[in-house]
Parts: sequence; structure tokens; C-alpha cells
Amino acid sequence: MNIELNCEIYPEIADHHPITLETWQEWFAIWAEYLLSTPENSEYELSLAIADDKTIQELNNQYRQQDRPTDVLSFAALESDVPKIPLSMSDYREPTYLGDIIVSQTTAIRQAQEREHSLTYELAWLAAHGFLHLLGWDHPDDESLEAMLTEQDKMLNLISLRS
Repeated sequence: MNIELNCEIYPEIADHHPITLETWQEWFAIWAEYLLSTPENSEYELSLAIADDKTIQELNNQYRQQDRPTDVLSFAALESDVPKIPLSMSDYREPTYLGDIIVSQTTAIRQAQEREHSLTYELAWLAAHGFLHLLGWDHPDDESLEAMLTEQDKMLNLISLRS
């Protein structure tokens, strides 16, 4: 399995961003291997943007009609829970585009301080949450939220991050 990550760190926050592009790529590859049960030669692509509160507030207002910043937004490109790629076709296909994740580093800084863990942990936590949304996870009730948070814990354990 291969996952291509298009990562953009907005210039306004780039000087204070603690995670390298290579690390992000490695983390998403580990998470994809764990979460996606597809043929070995399947290819996926997604975008991750690390932005500030102003940018994420504009997107939140435009797409969710909520004129306030939020910690993470996800825009899934697929309707199904997990893309199904026939093995015989997978060598000839373009990567399956999963969608876009936007994380507000400004909010992540505040939340990391409130929760008394590192900014790296908080950013990874939010990216993992966004990735689960791209794969069809949602949390309309407490039970599904608890299941999603448990899955995020597992994902962060896979990359050796603990709060």
C-alpha cells in the first residue's frame, strides 16, 4: 500500500511548526496500513493543511456555516467507508483521493496547553481525528464519539505518542 500526502504548512505558522513533512508522511503511512484493509499495491492520496485560526474560521463559515474557528476540518472525497479497489485494476489506477484535512495550529497550541501535553501530540491527535473522518467515521452520539477517540488513542500509540 502506498499513501501520498500533500502537506502544506501555512507561512503564518511555519516557524513554530514542530513536525517535519517526512514525519507527517510516515505517520499517515502507518495509519493507512493499520486502517485500510486493501491490496498491497493500492494507492491513496490525501491533503493535510496546517493553518491558523483565521483560515480555518473562514473555511468553517463557508462550508459548515459556523463563523468561528475550530480545531480540525475534514472534507472526505469518498462516499463509502473504505474505498474498494479491485486487485486486477489497482496497477492501472490513479491513487484514490481520500480528501482534505485542515488543522488549526493556533487552536492546537491552546488545546495542548489546556490538556497539558505537547503541541506535537495535539497536532497528531487532530490529524488522526481528521483522517478517521475521511474514512467514514463520525460521532453523532456519545457512543460513536467514544469509539472514535479510542481509535485515535490506538493510532497515536502506533506512532509512539502518548499524552
